[in-house]
Amino acid sequence: MTSPTPAARPRYAVVLLTVLWVVTSLALLWWCFTLGMEGWADHHSNGGGRAAEIGRRSARALLLLAAAAAGGPVVIALVAFGCRYPRTALVYLFLAVVIAAVLTPAAADAVRTLRPPAAPVPAPTTCQEHSGGDNRCPGG
Repeated sequence: MTSPTPAARPRYAVVLLTVLWVVTSLALLWWCFTLGMEGWADHHSNGGGRAAEIGRRSARALLLLAAAAAGGPVVIALVAFGCRYPRTALVYLFLAVVIAAVLTPAAADAVRTLRPPAAPVPAPTTCQEHSGGDNRCPGG
């Protein structure tokens, strides 16, 4: 078996990175699906007792999926630009922009799940006396 020519090697790099990106994205998508099934089973058999934990795990999985799905084409595009495949690089950059635009709302929701907003500061309470009675305020 002969080794590939030097001109064919960059093409193999782009193809290998594409396969790696697709397999990684599918594996992370499968992980999100299994977490969804775990949440469904917990809801129906446990009354949602572990909903918060499963929600945090699924938010992490979704963020990893978004990073891999949108970041993979960017890396492939950089390699393609380096290998002097400008049209291939532009296709992957376009794909990265589309995937990032689609996954941005879901990723923002996952970030809100992992970092919920701080609880509002309770309003200060004051004690007000009413006519015809004594002061029933706590502390005097």
